[in-house]
Amino acid sequence: MGKQAAQRFDRQIFNLRKLNEPQVREQYQTEITNKSAALENLTDGEDVNRTWENIKENILTSAKESLGLHELKQNKPWFDEECLHFLDQRKRAKMQWIQDLSQSNADILNNVRREVSRHFRNKKKAYLRPKIEVLETNSKIQNIRDFYRGINDFKKGYKPSCNIVKNEKGDLVADSHIIVPR
Repeated sequence: MGKQAAQRFDRQIFNLRKLNEPQVREQYQTEITNKSAALENLTDGEDVNRTWENIKENILTSAKESLGLHELKQNKPWFDEECLHFLDQRKRAKMQWIQDLSQSNADILNNVRREVSRHFRNKKKAYLRPKIEVLETNSKIQNIRDFYRGINDFKKGYKPSCNIVKNEKGDLVADSHIIVPR
């Protein structure tokens, strides 16, 4: 999914691990203070919503400039832009149904859900078909090592990496700056 998905959902995921670095933290703090200094000239008569939008925009631009966006790992390789379009379509149908709880909107939502599920199922099958064919050929030509490797990949699935180590006292440590020298 990555940067496109973060921007697509109007929600940006920033790389907050960079705040552990003193230079980046200092840069972020100076950008926030510089941009908030411009907001000090506001009068009491201005619209609260507009003021909030300005503050929010300043914080988001400062974070984007100094921290950058966090790149998400993609767990489903078959998931693409077309799938994102289907998710948007399902989201719009659900929002329409929430706003108007009529039977016709419920029917539309159910049809869209069915269509999205069918599309995802077909996309996943199309992704898995060549992998299964490779397993079949490995089985037929007696290539046992690759055959069992492929089967284990299917069985085990996605396993997130765990970056936790015990320190000298036996406590679990997750900070990368402490893990590297350890």
